[in-house]
Amino acid sequence: MPPAPEAAAIEDAAALALRLRDELARGHLGDGRAVELLVAALLADGHVLIQGAPGLGKTRLVRALAGLLELDFGRVQCTPDLMPADVTGGEVLDEGADGRSFRFVEGPVFCQVLLADEINRATPRTQSSLLEAMEERQVSAGGRSHPLPRPFFLCATQNPIELEGTYPLPEAQLDRFLFQLELRRPELGTLQRILELPRTPDEARPLMNAAQLLELRRLAALVPLPAGATAAVATAVHATHPDADEAPAEVRQHVRYGASPRAGIATLAGARALALLRGRAHVSPEDLRDALLPALRHRVLLRYEAVAAGVSVDDLVRAVLASHPVR
Repeated sequence: MPPAPEAAAIEDAAALALRLRDELARGHLGDGRAVELLVAALLADGHVLIQGAPGLGKTRLVRALAGLLELDFGRVQCTPDLMPADVTGGEVLDEGADGRSFRFVEGPVFCQVLLADEINRATPRTQSSLLEAMEERQVSAGGRSHPLPRPFFLCATQNPIELEGTYPLPEAQLDRFLFQLELRRPELGTLQRILELPRTPDEARPLMNAAQLLELRRLAALVPLPAGATAAVATAVHATHPDADEAPAEVRQHVRYGASPRAGIATLAGARALALLRGRAHVSPEDLRDALLPALRHRVLLRYEAVAAGVSVDDLVRAVLASHPVR
């Protein structure tokens, strides 16, 4: 097992990550936890699905993050008529002096930070075109694989209220996202502060380049876990399955399918990134608990009756943690 990073390295990395978090929070008021989890997912080399009603600043938040990173930024506005090649690119016929040949033309996915806005408005075929990019960090076309730039970070947004003309993401695609973040409406005092913000904010100066981000990711992956952390996370993930002995009564009643093993992997990766962001030399139970909810939120499938009754996955995850505390 690789040695844990030195305290000085953790301190320097945390200072840089904190600058990124604080600068991002300046333009997105009222939801500091979502900002922190977004930065943690970036450090954990994962992708993020941001869900919230219109007007809560989902797109603005991702744009602000991209502005603070000295990385190539791409944006795709998802619509029902968007084709897979509009995202990934494809082969085109090239008629040159030597005759006809095919060459690959890169799509907007060939960037380092990609915003897929309103991803649930794209058809399932177009949604699935991102699967290989998210998991293997490459695009296959014409029998060849085309690697994406490193690092590659996908942020997708979706509106859970407006359902007409949308295509819910399948479970296989949801499972590719490290975290699902929920943006909620601001409180009255925060709303007033938002209204006082300038409509055209000053362009942010980048705080981090690709090499610095890759180093932060390397350090985050080395943050050690406390004894019993993997057992606690495994128990919590297993308890989301209604047929598991560890499942609380709420899960048995309302859940159709529980979370996959990837949920546990995402929890540990997110907890390590949170520990680094918070300047800790090791993962704490608080880091594990904070990473567990956004890692499980989109990986637990509820029964139809539970959805109709207004039961939320968040409530069920809290019931799991109440039955199996992460200490």
